[in-house]
Parts: sequence; C-alpha cells; structure tokens
Amino acid sequence: MDSQSPSEVDLFIIGGGINGCGIARDAAGRGLSVELVEMNDLASATSSASTKLFHGGLRYLEYFEVRLVREALHEREVLLQAMPHISWPMRFVLPYHKDMRFDGQTPASRLLGTVMPWLRGRRPAWMIRLGLFLYDRLGGRKILPGTRSVDLRSDATGAVLQGRFAKAFEYSDCWVEDSRLVVLNARDAEARGARIRTRTRAVAAECRDGLWHVESEDTETGVRSVTRARALVNAGGPWVADVIKGVVGQNSREGVRLVRGSHIVTRRLFDHDKCYFFQGGDGRIVFAIPYEQDFTLIGTTDVDHPAPDVSPECSDEEAQYLCDFVSDYFEKAVTLEDVVWRYSGVRPLFDDGAGSASAATRDYVLKLENPGAPVLNVFGGKITTYRRLAESALAKLGPELGVTRGDWTAGVPLPGGDFPVDGVCALIDALRADYPFLNAAWAGRLVRAYGREAREMLGTAICREDLGQDFGATLTEREVEWLMTREYARSAEDVVWRRSKLGLRLSGAQIAELEAWMRGARQIARDKGAAEN
Repeated sequence: MDSQSPSEVDLFIIGGGINGCGIARDAAGRGLSVELVEMNDLASATSSASTKLFHGGLRYLEYFEVRLVREALHEREVLLQAMPHISWPMRFVLPYHKDMRFDGQTPASRLLGTVMPWLRGRRPAWMIRLGLFLYDRLGGRKILPGTRSVDLRSDATGAVLQGRFAKAFEYSDCWVEDSRLVVLNARDAEARGARIRTRTRAVAAECRDGLWHVESEDTETGVRSVTRARALVNAGGPWVADVIKGVVGQNSREGVRLVRGSHIVTRRLFDHDKCYFFQGGDGRIVFAIPYEQDFTLIGTTDVDHPAPDVSPECSDEEAQYLCDFVSDYFEKAVTLEDVVWRYSGVRPLFDDGAGSASAATRDYVLKLENPGAPVLNVFGGKITTYRRLAESALAKLGPELGVTRGDWTAGVPLPGGDFPVDGVCALIDALRADYPFLNAAWAGRLVRAYGREAREMLGTAICREDLGQDFGATLTEREVEWLMTREYARSAEDVVWRRSKLGLRLSGAQIAELEAWMRGARQIARDKGAAEN
C-alpha cells in the first residue's frame, strides 16, 4: 500500500521492551519528540519472561562485576519508591552446606583455587558472608533490611527443606512485575508527548541529508508510513543484530549472544512469603519464589539460543533440570507433574566471548554510530538497571540533539505509583471501603496492578454488575476496556499473560470468550472511527 506523508521527530526508537520504553520516557521528559515502534505487543519477548526481580545480582560478584552490582543495588531502592504498586521488598533465604561448589570458571573460583588450593572448587561460608557483607553496603541501602543468619532447625523457612540444611543466610532484594513495568514506562512516555505504536515493524531506515528516513509497517493492516528522525535508537533486544544489518544496513563489530532462560511455575510449595536462593552442584543458582499468591516460580536456566526468530520454549529437559535442582533442597521432591505453567525468554547479552552462557556479562553496552545522523545500538542490560541505561543513552544522544535538561527520572513515580513504599495495605483498605463489593484478594490484585489508578478504573461502580461482563478470576469488562484504551492491549494474550497473570486462573474457554469480546470491541472502535472520519 502507498506510504503516508512523512512525519518528523527528534528520536525514533525500534523496540518496545523495557530498554526502548525506558529511553522513550526519559527522552520525552527532556522535551524531545519521540516515536517508538514495536512489532508485537509491548514486552512481548524478553521483558515479560524474566525472573521478575529488581536485584543487584549477588552471583555477579564472583565475576568481579562490581560496578554493575553497585549500580543495580542502588537502583533497587530508587525504583522501589517510584513504583510501590508493582515492586516490593522480598527476603531471600540462602541455605548453606559444606559441599557448596563454585562454577569453576568464575574469576573468584580461580583466584581462591590459586591462593587457597585446599578450597579448590568449594564455596566456603565465610566467602558467602563476605559477598553478602559487600552486597549490603555497595549500593547505599536505606530502605531494605540487611543480611542475617538463620537457624533452619527453628525458622519457618527450614520446615520444607531437607534436614541436612541447618544454617542459612537471609538477605534483601525486590520483586517487580516486569511486563507491567514496560507498559507503565510507555504510558508515561506517551503522557509526556511520545508516540507509541505497537504491532508496527520497522522495515528499513536510510540516512539522507542528516536525517533518518524510517519506513514502518502496521503488521495488522499492512499500511506503511515514513518517519524522518534526527536520531535512531536500536533497542531491538534479541533482534538488535537483525535491525543493525537488515533495517539500518550497517556492519558492526559488536555482537549479541542469545541466552535462553526458562522457568517453571508449580502450585505453592511453601506457606511463607520468603524466597529461596539455591546453589547447585554445577555452581549455578536457581530461585524458588512465592508467585501470584497460590504458586511458586522456579528459575532460571542459562542455555545458548540459536536465533531470535526461533520461539523460546522451556523444554522438558530444562523443566526436569529445574525440578531436580530444587528437589536437592526441598524435603518433598518436585516433579514435572507439579508444573502448571512454564515460560522461556531470550536474553540478548553483549557477546564478550565468555566460555559459557552463565558467564556472559549482564552489563549493558551502548554503541553510538554517526554516519551522518546518530544511531545508538543497545546491547544487553538487565531489568534492574533499565533506568540508568536510559540515562546513559541520553548522555550519548543529548549532545547530538541539543538536549539541555539533565537526568530527571530518579524518584518520579510511574502511573499509579504516587504513594509511599509501605502504603499498599492502606490503599487496599481504602479501596475496599469505597467499593464494598471487592473482597481482599480482588482489591489486592487491583492495587498491585494499578496502584492509585485502581480507583479511577473502577469509577462510579457501586456493585460488581456495574463493571460489565465477568470473564472470570475477577477480570471484568471495565478492566479490559481500561487495558485496551490505556495500556495498548489488543488480544486476550496481552491481557492474561502480560498485563496480568490471570491466565493461571482462567480456563481455555474463558480466554477464548475474552478474545472474542476483545475482537468485537476492536471492530466497534474501527467502525466508530470510520464514521467520524
């Protein structure tokens, strides 16, 4: 189809994951005109398939990545204060036994083996405690409590573990709803003037007369359009190399290493609200985390992935590996029959030539090219440092675009997050007082998803029936309309697996009914738009 007339912006961003949306928000807040395209739904790849933690990365200390750990530790509390509805503190229990082993390829393991050869391969308790001592202090912790020792023979966290574990260390990190984080960044970017276009693929980009001419295609209608941009950001995630070569037409010396991380979800394996940090005989670590009230999330694996267009799936082999891993700790073995859901994502790590997927750096690398107009290629990164990555991106692009406003996002809440870190319970109580038809679980889910905006979404409803059709698991027509009009949702999958995790509670028939309703709602909106034009 014919292209539409070109529009012009300061910054054109390819990729609607956390890095792309974080950069869009930061740039729009500095007064730049911004357009972002995502070929699927927001957070449809890596950014919805994480272990869902804001964490410093305790194991990265064994690779001596001190700068990355310090930055991530500092960010935990900055982010926690900006989004207390979708992020909250969690305590992690690290059981210890004398047979703990390093990954033999880590710098720390090699150093210890040289200095103390009698400890070769072992991970002694004093070294774990030293790492946790640094972990408590590197990031300037103010909100989160520090490390403590735990007697598993008397502590509730020891009840589900095998009797051979008597000692543990307990430390702090944070949970985050990863895909909601992406959507809220996109919403805030749009509120500050950015244009967010989902289901839109960047087809080609050509630099002419000091501007990028970017052609994009609506993947649902086939309509193509051209945008002129002063600068281009390639935040394609797993597709970053494809964008460099196939869209921008550049040759780059930098490469991306695709690493698949798989997770399994089981019915709830323990009654408390703390997480487990398990260390395996192969030197790897796996988390077991309370999930969606009634489940336990277990992950992750680290396996090299062949290509971005190969759909990542948690294989039976990976699922069995995770079951066997945690069964070495839990009194009751976990089997494949316990698994109710599994998911997998591809991490686009900067290819630093590491010998294994586990050893590849989790740090981000930003490469600015300037063949007439700047293009910034984003490699790697982790969800905890997305805001700092965005600041670094603007530090590189700012001089090229004449940006005068400095860093601004620290401490500025995301939509719905303008309340105290410890204010969730009060918000739930107030919501139930104003909407008596909500039970505790329903009100809690809404506050954890929408924060202070839950009240705006519920509006003037005085009974459940005022919220329209009930799709099951407390999902109503009113909420789905909000997700479609405010949060870019277009399909049932968007709603039940990315805007929420209600797919764990809805049947296939209920999800199909939701899909049919949303399809009808989209058609009504199209007909209305056509009539108005």
